[in-house]
Amino acid sequence: MLCRQFLRGAADAGHETKEIRLSEKRINPCIACYRCLQDGHACAQKDDMADIQREMLAADVIVLATPVYFYSLSAQMKMLIDRCLPRYREMKGKRFYFIVTAAEPRHDAAYEALGSMRGFLRCLSGATEEGVVYGTGTWGIGDVFKHPSYEKAYQMGKEVKEEMA
Repeated sequence: MLCRQFLRGAADAGHETKEIRLSEKRINPCIACYRCLQDGHACAQKDDMADIQREMLAADVIVLATPVYFYSLSAQMKMLIDRCLPRYREMKGKRFYFIVTAAEPRHDAAYEALGSMRGFLRCLSGATEEGVVYGTGTWGIGDVFKHPSYEKAYQMGKEVKEEMA
């Protein structure tokens, strides 16, 4: 829901947006066969990841949103990050926002998840972290709608700047 709020804010500011729900995609884990490094960036696995990577390469801004499970990021997000191997060198100069939710109310509940996403950015040339929305303390269904992060996600999306020429 926070990601949708971010996208709504960005759309209201005139940006083109696209949501990719990893839970609705078929993404297999990386098997470290390294065919992608030998075969023109083609992954040996045939799933939805090639399409997702094309979308990521076309985007100026990427929002990585994950629930925090056992103080880490979701398996789907980890698979997405790992499967960027074939084309990660092409993801230059991307601007990233992070959105995390967790039952634990303290922000530090999300630090490990954020650490994994920040580690991904360290591998991308010129990637920058532009902001974080903490939906911490959102355990029950509907908690996020009453949480300050709901409005913050919208505002952060609305404040996304056009790419500098």
